[in-house]
Amino acid sequence: MKELLQHLHKAFENKVRLGIMSALIVNESLDFTSLKELLNVTDGNLASHIKALEKEDFIAVNKSFIDRKPNTRYSVTDSGIKAFNKHLSALESLIKSQRE
Repeated sequence: MKELLQHLHKAFENKVRLGIMSALIVNESLDFTSLKELLNVTDGNLASHIKALEKEDFIAVNKSFIDRKPNTRYSVTDSGIKAFNKHLSALESLIKSQRE
């Protein structure tokens, strides 16, 4: 059991970060407002979790302007995909080990 827990990534222990990664894995990219509404979190809460994932190099940030209004979009990096898939595999293994 201890070996299985080693493969869980600390960055994904928080439900907001888990939600961000899940949403970005299935979408090419999402903007800040879409993520905020999807996860039902405040601006500050979302921003702090995005910053933590960005620091880990799990998500990429793309800032642009649409009709002179700022637009920030987020996408998952290759290292983010690998880390998230490894985390999910560890969870699946942990669950399977408890059924045996």
